[in-house]
Amino acid sequence: MWVTAQAFRMYPTDRQVFVEHLEQYVKESDYPGLDVFICTADPYKEPPMSVVNTALSVMAYDYPTEKLSVYVSDDGGSKLTLFAFMEAARFAAHWLPYCRKNKVVERCPKAHFGSSNPSRFPETDQIKMMYESMRVRVENVVKRGSISHDYITKEGESEALSRWTDGFTPQNHPPVVQVLLEHGKDKDVTGHGMPNLVYISREKSTDSPHRFKAGALNVLLRVSATMTNAPVILTLDSDMYSNDPQTPLRALCYLLDPSMDPKLGYVQFPQVFHGINKNDIYGGELSHVFEVHMPGMDGLAGPIHVGSGGFFRRRVFYGCPSETLEMNRDRQVSHSIKSREVLAMAHHVAGCKYENQTEWGRKMGFRYGSLVEDLYTSCLLQCEGWKSIYCNPKRPAFLGESPINLHDFLNQTMRWSVGLLEVAFSRYSPITFGVQSISLLSGLCFAHYTFWAIWAIPVTIYAFLPQLALLNSASIFPKISDPWCWLYVVLFLGAYGQDYLEFVLSGGPTQRWWNHQRAWMMRGLSSFTFGLVEYLLKYVGISTFGFNVTSKVVEEEQSKRYKQGIFEFGVPSPVFLPLTTAAIINLVAFLSGIAQAGRQRSIEDVFLQLFLAGFAVVNCWPVYEAMAWRRDQGKLPLKITVISVVLAWALYSTSSMAF
Repeated sequence: MWVTAQAFRMYPTDRQVFVEHLEQYVKESDYPGLDVFICTADPYKEPPMSVVNTALSVMAYDYPTEKLSVYVSDDGGSKLTLFAFMEAARFAAHWLPYCRKNKVVERCPKAHFGSSNPSRFPETDQIKMMYESMRVRVENVVKRGSISHDYITKEGESEALSRWTDGFTPQNHPPVVQVLLEHGKDKDVTGHGMPNLVYISREKSTDSPHRFKAGALNVLLRVSATMTNAPVILTLDSDMYSNDPQTPLRALCYLLDPSMDPKLGYVQFPQVFHGINKNDIYGGELSHVFEVHMPGMDGLAGPIHVGSGGFFRRRVFYGCPSETLEMNRDRQVSHSIKSREVLAMAHHVAGCKYENQTEWGRKMGFRYGSLVEDLYTSCLLQCEGWKSIYCNPKRPAFLGESPINLHDFLNQTMRWSVGLLEVAFSRYSPITFGVQSISLLSGLCFAHYTFWAIWAIPVTIYAFLPQLALLNSASIFPKISDPWCWLYVVLFLGAYGQDYLEFVLSGGPTQRWWNHQRAWMMRGLSSFTFGLVEYLLKYVGISTFGFNVTSKVVEEEQSKRYKQGIFEFGVPSPVFLPLTTAAIINLVAFLSGIAQAGRQRSIEDVFLQLFLAGFAVVNCWPVYEAMAWRRDQGKLPLKITVISVVLAWALYSTSSMAF
């Protein structure tokens, strides 16, 4: 893992674009069409208002509206989400001209109105009232789980919602393709045309394979091809709203530059998260990924796709750069997207059996075979010869939400770990196929991610073995006077020193770095371990890990604790057991080691073990707080504490026989 990490540091690249120069070389009429894909899966974990805010922020881009289309994939097949976008379509008629007239920068309504220092214009109060009215209606509908007839104002809306019959379930339902806005027919309040807005829920059947997010994205690829077929595609997570209306123009500076490599397949923007507390207690901003790894890969064949914020050429999903036949995929669709022929074809390609006996998911579209379809697809695209570019402007292009409780944070990382291991041990493993097909360094970069979960092995060993030996008065490291002791000191200080230096140079404070390294150890003990075990069980056919959507719902009390920097446990989840067991063993071992040193008046034999236990105790302080004296709802459940004590005793008893 250390060797693969060095590949990121060989050719770091920093780029800058000048959007103001674009109009000198490219006329607005020559801008390519842009199809935006937004994916959501559960209205109760991903509130529809969050998805609506994301959609409205990109619909308001500084981009020709006749060339902009927004496609929303609802994998939960919920009429509540469809209703939310019916409301969004009405509100957009007022919101888009408001942004355009006043040159609003924050074009996500929630961010604009929720800003601590919001811009004020003559229409601001009126538009805010419209937004709040829409928000209340949508949230009331989601809370009740049903749509009041009073909220249905158009005949077409009632007809669309009538598709949800008694037999319509999230796991079994026909395809739904609903055009909510069509450019040329739907106008805003100023008479200006609005971008296309299309709701899609792919067909689901209990006897058909569920391809998770990759399957939903491939349906979006096919449906959009029948309707608009724009040559540029932007993928977005449901909560990753646009923070800069000129972001598409920044991508075009690369995609339209004739001096760029013709094999350029996509431009990747970083994921930046808002609402993270001052010291980022869960390490949610992933600073090393976006400040060190991505620029490092940009100097090679290009960065990975991170599931959101990627501007793709449509043709990358249909073959390698040398295949010119698929250039025709960029043809413009001339028919109305509401025409009977177009809608019939759209429903056809959204069917669950359409991909049977085709190359979809293998050589076309987003690739199947891993829970992390973003990394897997970008790795295979680079193996085919495509390249990518990392664009990291000073003003974040997109802002998203990071988990604010420990359970969601660890579960999200565990899902990633399983998916990454699926790539690591596939026939297209970066360490074998990738190194040969892309380059040695690029293959090592991808391998560093895919083998992420094997960190569980050394982290778990260092969390338990030296401490158990200390409890049994056994020394397993060299004495402090032994020259070999300095090898451990140099390795520890070298690894942590490099990590700290890179973090500080990227603009992070020391307290935040401390929390990031603690979060890394928590992932190593919990998420990586569970992910590794889950993958092995799946490999032998015992268990199958499903795609669990990370909840975006934020409770008020939970949010308050998070802002105060208090860890949120709350639920009796097994993912907490390794953390709490390690915390108990390290604390007892540290106290025992101090007692041994006091009796023997020498700590030379066990200094390294004592230091390691003490280091772990300091890192585990939030766990001790949650176990011992917290009384709020986010404390560690008593059940987990009791089980951890039993496990710690069992480990000690077993180790006593070994030592």
